[in-house]
Amino acid sequence: MSTSSVLSPDPGAKAPSSSSGPALGALGAQADEQRRRDLRKMKAVATGFLVFAAVVYLFTRYLESRDGADLAGWVPYVRAASEAGMVGALADWFAVTALFRHPLGLPIPHTALIKRKKDQIGDQLGGFIEENFMVPALIEERAAALELPRRMSTWFADPANAPRVSDEAARMINLAAEMLEDEDVERFLTAAVRWAAEPEWSQPLGRILEQLVEENRLEPMLQLGADRAHDWALGSLGLIDRLIDRDGPQWMPKFAANFVGDKIYKELVEFTAKVAGDPQHELRLALLGAISQFANDLQYDPETIAKFEALKTELVGRDEVTGAASTAWKAGKGVIEKMLDDPNNTLRNTITNSVIQVSERIRDDEPLQQKMNSWVARGAHHVAENYAGEIISVITETVRGWDAQETSDKIELQVGRDLQFIRINGTVVGALAGLAIYTVSVLIFHH
Repeated sequence: MSTSSVLSPDPGAKAPSSSSGPALGALGAQADEQRRRDLRKMKAVATGFLVFAAVVYLFTRYLESRDGADLAGWVPYVRAASEAGMVGALADWFAVTALFRHPLGLPIPHTALIKRKKDQIGDQLGGFIEENFMVPALIEERAAALELPRRMSTWFADPANAPRVSDEAARMINLAAEMLEDEDVERFLTAAVRWAAEPEWSQPLGRILEQLVEENRLEPMLQLGADRAHDWALGSLGLIDRLIDRDGPQWMPKFAANFVGDKIYKELVEFTAKVAGDPQHELRLALLGAISQFANDLQYDPETIAKFEALKTELVGRDEVTGAASTAWKAGKGVIEKMLDDPNNTLRNTITNSVIQVSERIRDDEPLQQKMNSWVARGAHHVAENYAGEIISVITETVRGWDAQETSDKIELQVGRDLQFIRINGTVVGALAGLAIYTVSVLIFHH
């Protein structure tokens, strides 16, 4: 029996993991218990074959030992078969038992092989995998044959998988957020803010403003401001009346104050309406001129540049700004986590839609698939060529860290049930071989 066959895992078995939740742990315990029951049943069946062979052998010997009795012709054949079957069963019981423990508790040489040879098994298994599987050319060929970009993009682009994509994306983002220490993130953000503030902002900002004015990109903002001003003016009558009552002459009669308030309100509404309705209004053009002048001063006026940079340095250096990094991270982290917990949240839907769109692009673009497939193949080749030893060491070091008795017990649970068929086959094949040998000997020497 080869070592690799002993160590081959049950396809339905799942390795225990320290990160597994209670549900997975419970399932693993249930699976082990089921394997233990199945192993006991098969041991009982295999032992039953041995006991049956022994009983038949003793019965035939009893028939042969009776004095003066006529012996049936079939008895020697059955005795030979049962004797050989019993020997085969005992030999295979010894062989199977010797893999995991000392038969009958006796320290017989070359028994309890897995317990004694655990480390060597791990080393040989690692060497076998490295020599036969971690070959760079083979790894590259298999990686290319998998066509991972096509398969993954097809799966991700399928609308039926959208809920799964959304859940997994949310889970990955949550995991990343949990892995990041708040203190480290806060220090990074604070350092990033201070680093960003070191260069001069005035001239680049001036050039940006100048370009926005030249390309008329500020017009929507001015229109929005004018609309908002007009909306405010429409609701300002109460405020105007209160200001006149508070700040107007005390001798002014009430009707005069109301007249003045109504006049101011009407003029304000008409003025804001004109500003909002006329893109070439004098006020809007004046504002654009002021912005254009400010953009020019930010680039070329030393006094304006100095004032702006001093303001920037003061703002960035304030505790409120540096502390805002911590506040922003904590608030943003909490908001993201809350949003990701909601399956119908816009953020999750946006992430899902983005993944689907990218996947559709890859799925429908065969040249892109081929390029990405070559990246995968080259990456696999690089990993196999440079890190095969480190990868294999995970296997060998893991096996070395296992408890010898526990390892033997675990392997026996995985393959022990199948090994009991060796005992059963040994009994049956031994009986048939014994019968054949006895029959041939009778034919040769008695005829």
